[in-house]
Amino acid sequence: MLTIDNISLSIQRVPILQDVSLEIETGTTCGLIGRNGAGKTTLMRSIMGALPVESGAIQFNHVDLHKSKPHERAALGIGYLPEDRRLVPHFTVEENIMVSLWATNNHDRHRLKWVYELMPEIGRFAERKAMTLSGGQQKLVALARALVAGSNLLLLDEPFEGVAPALAQRLMEVIGNLRSENLTVLVSESDYSHSEKVVDKVYSIERGQIALMNNAEAA
Repeated sequence: MLTIDNISLSIQRVPILQDVSLEIETGTTCGLIGRNGAGKTTLMRSIMGALPVESGAIQFNHVDLHKSKPHERAALGIGYLPEDRRLVPHFTVEENIMVSLWATNNHDRHRLKWVYELMPEIGRFAERKAMTLSGGQQKLVALARALVAGSNLLLLDEPFEGVAPALAQRLMEVIGNLRSENLTVLVSESDYSHSEKVVDKVYSIERGQIALMNNAEAA
């Protein structure tokens, strides 16, 4: 279970998150809906340790993430798809996917094989350089990289942003298929147009404050 308890965070003395709390039960998919600038990316980055919280606590499976080093997330089975993909341009697709395993000195390729089975299209351009792919294809590669690391928790920041409708549909199918893998998933969106059918519950975020949405609000 991922538990965020009253965290606050400022960037250059500007408050971004204010007493934010949420819970995601193990094996469920949770939506985080908010406009650009609402705090979605900041929350994701705080979970990953890229931004330090000023107060409050972040726990995953009884581990205090807010006290852990950023690089320790991969070893805990946490995968992250950033909004801007963050691929290494001169690496091949497979090399980009393997980065998180290399970081933890993990040479087991079973997870990579599973990702190729889940997304066969990735395997077809595994040897291509990341810079030669379209933006949508790069999103798929970034998702594959997150899946290789994220055997327990998956953080997906705006996975559908800037992606053609057909590829957005494909991304949604892959995320929906993860329900059978007992993964805990947090997926952010600006308008709830894609993830509606795959989430178990939804939080809204606005001006750095968060609230659990009921079914009527989410519809």
